[in-house]
Amino acid sequence: MTLNISQALDLIEEYHEKNISKGIPRELYEPRDYIMSLGGKRMRSLFCLLGYELYKEDIETACPVAYAIELFHNFTLVHDDIMDNATLRRGAPAVHQRYDENAAILTGDVMLIEVYDRLIHLKTPHVHDILKVFTNTAREVCEGQSMDMTFESRSDVSIPEYLKMIELKTAVLLGASLQLGAMLAGADTHDQRHLYKFAVNAGISFQLQDDYLDVYGDPETFGKKVGGDIIQGKKTYLYLRAQELLNESERPHFINLYESNNLEETDKVGRVRNIFDELYLPNYCEEAKGGFFNLAESHLTEVNISAENKERLMVFARKLMDRNS
Repeated sequence: MTLNISQALDLIEEYHEKNISKGIPRELYEPRDYIMSLGGKRMRSLFCLLGYELYKEDIETACPVAYAIELFHNFTLVHDDIMDNATLRRGAPAVHQRYDENAAILTGDVMLIEVYDRLIHLKTPHVHDILKVFTNTAREVCEGQSMDMTFESRSDVSIPEYLKMIELKTAVLLGASLQLGAMLAGADTHDQRHLYKFAVNAGISFQLQDDYLDVYGDPETFGKKVGGDIIQGKKTYLYLRAQELLNESERPHFINLYESNNLEETDKVGRVRNIFDELYLPNYCEEAKGGFFNLAESHLTEVNISAENKERLMVFARKLMDRNS
């Protein structure tokens, strides 16, 4: 069978429309419906449907799991935006900005509860394994977010540590999404393992592209504030690589600039970007992305699916890696 990404996306949007909560009290559920209505790339739910479609054609069967994954992802965004003091999400006000922090925290909580409520009611013999994989992944996502927050107060963060953080915070949920779709369709553990690794490594490439777009993205298409990581002084791949490349006399000046809270935001972002340009950091970022993408491809070669479907997955992953929003 052949993967139909366009059909899968249409199915996801139809399922989202059918699952607007309209619950009571509205103060609790309206923010939930708001974040879910903002769209986004629907990558995780799409990966789940594609994982299922690799083995079976009735992809509607995978919609409940795909939707639960999307709910979980959006729950993390609601809480992450509070912790990051982010004002925008997908080009619109973040939940805590549109409502308030208390509403956002509580709405995120009820979204996570809804995720588990949906998963435990799945009509599949694989429900125990699905819950096991999902719960482990959810814990890892929290570990990644904790590392990200801890890095803000550390001066000794290494690039390997950073890559582990983005693997946990972002990539493992992509891996689990593809694996859970395949699991639901009856894929064996060998295929599940390599599909997971494929998506995880593609996800690391995806996050490295996010680091790049935060500095060099188009404000009209990025959906978040360009330069937000620099303004917050977050230790991204570009920042850590710059530290490695600068000499001992240049490094303290750069660190002081990056950590400064006394500069006007656009001035700080512009000055940091100029240093990144002088160090050719876009090239280093592109090289790192390519390395993880090649590793993803090596895992995909081990999966027992058609060459055509492997190529379609690679094309889709490449589009995600090279996206501009």
